[in-house]
Amino acid sequence: MVVKRQEMTRDDNHTNDDGWWASVLADEERHSVPIKSTSQVMSTNESMDNREASMEKSVQPDWIQTRMVYDQDKIVQLGVTGCNRGGLLVEGQGLQGFVPFSHLVAMNSHPDGDGRMEFLSTYIGRILDLKVIECVPEEGRVVFSERAAKSESGCRTRLFSELSVGQTIKGDVTNITEFGVFIDLGGVEGLIHISELSWGRVVHPADIVGLGETLEVMVIDVSPERCRVALSLKRLQPNPWETVRDRYLVNDIVPATITTIVSFGAFARLEEGLEGLIHVSEIPLENGQTIKEILAPGAKVNVRILQVDSTHQRLGLSLKLEEK
Repeated sequence: MVVKRQEMTRDDNHTNDDGWWASVLADEERHSVPIKSTSQVMSTNESMDNREASMEKSVQPDWIQTRMVYDQDKIVQLGVTGCNRGGLLVEGQGLQGFVPFSHLVAMNSHPDGDGRMEFLSTYIGRILDLKVIECVPEEGRVVFSERAAKSESGCRTRLFSELSVGQTIKGDVTNITEFGVFIDLGGVEGLIHISELSWGRVVHPADIVGLGETLEVMVIDVSPERCRVALSLKRLQPNPWETVRDRYLVNDIVPATITTIVSFGAFARLEEGLEGLIHVSEIPLENGQTIKEILAPGAKVNVRILQVDSTHQRLGLSLKLEEK
């Protein structure tokens, strides 16, 4: 693994904010099920009486065994006992926990839509090769990954011993979600949060990267105890907002490209990473015209700069080219 280093201050690493991590993992956290209540969703076909009975029989996992499997980064074979929209419930060998949908090897071959539950239900009764990627006894939480089990035992431990904040590393895009992009670093999946993909506004991560693409990324936070690595794509590029005032002044008229139409106006890109808002009041509409009737994504226009706010990374733009 070839690694470059770049100095980062503690203040630069905003991933230490618990709120940031919470948003990064929102999708999986929403669907993950604590061990003590997994029996409530053991099967999509169970009656309420059966669920209540299974709750009474619920057995806690062997936490010593679970911690050993996690610490040694071992591959284990567990049976799928049930599912919910977020993923699969698995148990066996004294282990019990949850496999998020995004950590299934076959998830990329299945669209994330109405057929997800039907797709997940086909796993019930199957045996999967898995690794423990999160073990939190105090929360009754064990998370497994089929993706992680594709790498040999011990890879995670070795990789976490090599990773540090500020490193530059290459990895392949394994999953794209609304909140970010997962990257295989060679035994551990890191995450580029949507806010770390570009200095500009990102509507959806799929607009920036493609599945299977190899990316060079910066490590901005490492959490071995939670098996989490936060990555950034944008920090390997100069921040255009730091020098925006050197290139753009209020009332300058410059070329731009329309990127998105919204109810209150349109967004336009001046250059990579610099995007501003043309408010509806700054769009010359006539005779009841709508914004979509005169503008479309990809359209080339000239805009007048109304505001340059580098601190908050905002540009105010107008299609009315004459000053008021």
